[in-house]
Amino acid sequence: MGKNNVKVGDEVQNKQVIFNDYVTGSPQESDFHITTSTIKLQVPQGSDAVLVKNLYLSCDPVMQFQMRKMEDPLSGYIYYVPGSPINGFGVAKVLDSGHGEFSAGDLVWGTTSWEEYSLIQNPEQLKKIHHTDVPLTHYTGILGMPGITAYAAIHEVGLPKKGETVFISAASGAVGQIAGQFAKLLGCYVVGSAGTKEKVDLLKNKLGFDDAFNYKQEPDLDAALKRCFPEGIDFYLDQVGGKMLDAVLLNMKFHGRIAICGMISQYNLDEPEVLRNVMLLALKRLSVKGFTHRDHHHLYPKLLELALPYIRDKKIVYVEDIVEGIESGPAALVGLFSGRNFGKQIVALAHH
Repeated sequence: MGKNNVKVGDEVQNKQVIFNDYVTGSPQESDFHITTSTIKLQVPQGSDAVLVKNLYLSCDPVMQFQMRKMEDPLSGYIYYVPGSPINGFGVAKVLDSGHGEFSAGDLVWGTTSWEEYSLIQNPEQLKKIHHTDVPLTHYTGILGMPGITAYAAIHEVGLPKKGETVFISAASGAVGQIAGQFAKLLGCYVVGSAGTKEKVDLLKNKLGFDDAFNYKQEPDLDAALKRCFPEGIDFYLDQVGGKMLDAVLLNMKFHGRIAICGMISQYNLDEPEVLRNVMLLALKRLSVKGFTHRDHHHLYPKLLELALPYIRDKKIVYVEDIVEGIESGPAALVGLFSGRNFGKQIVALAHH
């Protein structure tokens, strides 16, 4: 795990997760390898970079787009470079800083590389962690990018009201479990779908969802949704797409709202599945909005204001799946795409 007693100016070994080559289809563990390089624990003179010790790395579905060779890259995404470390969101401790806003000892979250120590050249994207009475791992999840996504889904995009019916796919994942609990706190009737019996039990028994079902055990998704929503769905938070979205369209109420922030069922297909019920968008006067956390970081103070008291009072539960050691990173990341994780997937490098 982490190395103790290192000090600024030391040259130390630095384990890294290296990206081998561009990926087509599902990522495999063999798409990465672990290497050890050396790093001097000092920000170069005159640089405004920040040198950090990485504590927790976040595994997020979006990372698989960053493994592709894109002919037409989407703006806002940092694509991985073969032969270099991958990057993603993480929690880190500042060891040395050339930037006025950060000092040694600060805890931060933001984009960092998958390695034990990182020299972060664009520290303005980092957010300082001021509240350490909650688990630091939460800053990869409910108090990080997934939290911003869930907050935006419920409080900016979907705006479900008390008494409305809400359906969330991938409901036990990083975003779904928060969005579902936010909707419950507003007084909504909330149902989630997940891919194992254990995840369904988690939704119903620990996260407070009104109902949940295992989509892998449902031969007819339309029938499953009709069972859970006999009156129809007011708001659907879609992270899955494909057959689930098609079945949801059959079950939306008139003037219902759909917010789409992901489509994990489509990420690794050679040809995306065809939606058959799109005409219902018009017939039912549905509103559909795509969104991403990238447009909502200005809401971060509001997320903290809402979520921190609920976390402290145990009114919100956030389930994390933590593996230890950077060597466990590739398997944890790849496991996301087969649903191997149970809650928010995190790689712990050091417990600060």
